[in-house]
Amino acid sequence: MASSAAPPPRAPVGELLAGRYRLERRIGQGGMAEVWVATDTDLDRRVAVKWLKTNLASDPIVAERFRREAIAVARLNHPNIVGVHDVVAHEGRQAVVMQLVDGKSLRQLLDSQKRLGPELTIHIGAAIAGALDEAHRNGFVHRDVKPGNILVTSDGRVLLTDFGIAKGLQPGDEDLTSDNVMMGTAKYLSPEQVRGRRLDGRADLYSLALVLYECLAGRVPFLGETDADTALARLQRDPTDLGHLRPTLPIGLVNLIHKTLARNPAHRPQTGSDLRAALLAVDTSPPPIDGTPAEPPPRIANPPTRALGAGPGVPGDPHISGAVPVTRTDDRTPATAPAPETEQRDPTPAGPVPVGTPARQDAQRWTPSLVVVGGLVVIALVVAGALFVGLNQGDSADDLTIETIVPADEPDAVADEQIDDATDEAGDVAAGPVSIVDVLAWDPDGTNGTENNGQASLALADGSTSTAWPTECYSDKYLGGKRGVGLILSLSAPSAGRLSVDALNGPYQLEVYASTDEAAPADLDGWTRIGDNNFGDDPATVTTDVDVAATHLLLWLTELGPDDACSNANPYRGRLGEVSYQP
Repeated sequence: MASSAAPPPRAPVGELLAGRYRLERRIGQGGMAEVWVATDTDLDRRVAVKWLKTNLASDPIVAERFRREAIAVARLNHPNIVGVHDVVAHEGRQAVVMQLVDGKSLRQLLDSQKRLGPELTIHIGAAIAGALDEAHRNGFVHRDVKPGNILVTSDGRVLLTDFGIAKGLQPGDEDLTSDNVMMGTAKYLSPEQVRGRRLDGRADLYSLALVLYECLAGRVPFLGETDADTALARLQRDPTDLGHLRPTLPIGLVNLIHKTLARNPAHRPQTGSDLRAALLAVDTSPPPIDGTPAEPPPRIANPPTRALGAGPGVPGDPHISGAVPVTRTDDRTPATAPAPETEQRDPTPAGPVPVGTPARQDAQRWTPSLVVVGGLVVIALVVAGALFVGLNQGDSADDLTIETIVPADEPDAVADEQIDDATDEAGDVAAGPVSIVDVLAWDPDGTNGTENNGQASLALADGSTSTAWPTECYSDKYLGGKRGVGLILSLSAPSAGRLSVDALNGPYQLEVYASTDEAAPADLDGWTRIGDNNFGDDPATVTTDVDVAATHLLLWLTELGPDDACSNANPYRGRLGEVSYQP
């Protein structure tokens, strides 16, 4: 009996498209098209042909997007943009004939090398920033800047390709995408793309900054369990500081990438030309290293220990014992957009969890000048005189209000009796003992505003890591789209000092905020972040210098680790313990 099965589709190798382009071999394919090496028989040159897939050829919108890509790129003349030679139709399928690039995609390069050096990253970034500037000046926003659309040749040339979802910047330009569809790849979307707002070239610059971040860190800063989680993450938290992931990176490069990752487009470089110039101006020298041993954190009861060398970090980075990299100034603000809740439950607290070594925040060391030392001597004399008068008048020294005078030529010089880094900005830092008098579990995106509040006081230091405040259990480590959850600590009096807390589940991300208001702010906008974003793969002690006369402090968890006490459906939970405050 003869078989009734349909014959396999004919391989198009050797096929002549539009009577001119002879297909040789397929070199790649995506969701929409195949890419072939072909020979232009009229001009006797090799080209690349991007040929629409058969199953999409009948879709008029997809076909029109193909045609628009050819029109968009054909108008651009830039050494870092893959050129378009022709657009043809063959057997009802649109095809774009392009410049053939002998190289590999940045995606392939990162998959094989994981991370790149700062010099190569700057070279790639400057090239693509220049290409984007050309596109933007000609009225197009790319909308899909990602490693897969960046080509790198063996001789070091870098080219931007695939303008398939590019959109005109003029008000009259029609967009062929649905209003409720985010065009682009989730990991590289800008905040304005996620929010569905009108785009301009600054959205492409944000996406490029995500690519450069991945080149240096080996991973993108925002990643969730689904594309939706990944896209929303950039609206809810800041990226982890590159300076923490790779302390040897040039400070100027780290600062520039984080600036370009600002949620507000007005805070980014405004043009591709601006970003290119800033990248090329970066000093690629490693950050200065101060050999002064880091000051140990304040001692707490039963301090946690861990074997030397264990801790969060990036493999391959040099470890310099006792050296503290100089960190950049971080003026980023927390996200404010509310987010939906996820399925969660409230299990009983887990048992003891081993705690890692203290996670020190990098800090720039301060060497006092002679003027500052002289000023401190004056301060000491003023304090001593005030104490002498107070004691002779029968008053307690704790009741005295002492005005500190700082030399006028050193406006930022600050010190207390321990000559530490605490400041007296408001002039009303408590002179006597200050303590934590209230603890509130806070969940502003939850249904009732709190989370396991009955166990909040368990977070206070008691010498045991088995007593702690637990969050509820979540289905993903980024709290299912919430901005975060945490603990509000109320102090007995306004005070600068040092806050210590044990993060008992890893990985974790923990931010610290302060308020000088009489009442704790009711929304995250009302808090001021202090210090850097603290993170780690293992449990650790986090210490933060509080340099304002704070009345309330906020411990804010934005990433949770797995917890065996949780269910398989909701396996992630955070635990905070051994919270202490030293004025």
